[in-house]
Amino acid sequence: YRKDLLRLAADATGAGRLDAPDATATAHNPACGDRVTVDLTLEGNRVVALAHRTHACVLTQASAAILADAAEGLDREGIATLAAAVEAMLKTGAPPPRPAYGAFDGVTGHAGRHKCVLLPFEAALAALDQGKEGR
Repeated sequence: YRKDLLRLAADATGAGRLDAPDATATAHNPACGDRVTVDLTLEGNRVVALAHRTHACVLTQASAAILADAAEGLDREGIATLAAAVEAMLKTGAPPPRPAYGAFDGVTGHAGRHKCVLLPFEAALAALDQGKEGR
């Protein structure tokens, strides 16, 4: 793995749990065993805080850290749009939607690893759906 990717995973922005989340969801990748749990604090339909607990590879850890930094102020549509842009970057080599996602440029040729990068989005979107249902 490249140094910038390792650094993102090691910095672990947002790692841990929120004391009183409005929504929580876990996503699992059965192919490799990666698991990420995302806690959200919401104000209306927007993310105020995102924390994550990852038992996963460096790719999932780094992706969760970037999402923790990027999610503040986004609603479900904003996170889904960001996820779609990251997926397009991985599948087609499109430009990264945020500079930090450029750390995953070495993953584009490894389709089996795309799920690892997208797993935190899956958990965050599921948590947002849960938060919406709970209101």
